[in-house]
Amino acid sequence: MHNGSKGWYVNELKKMGVRRHEEKKLESYKKHFLANLLDKHSR
Repeated sequence: MHNGSKGWYVNELKKMGVRRHEEKKLESYKKHFLANLLDKHSR
């Protein structure tokens, strides 16, 4: 997995315990949304 890829963001969020956002699986979101979500959860 490459740093900054969609799969990388999904993996990092799952490491933090985030599996879903608003009842939807993380895999269904676009990369830019996942990047913002990771930023929000890492603060």
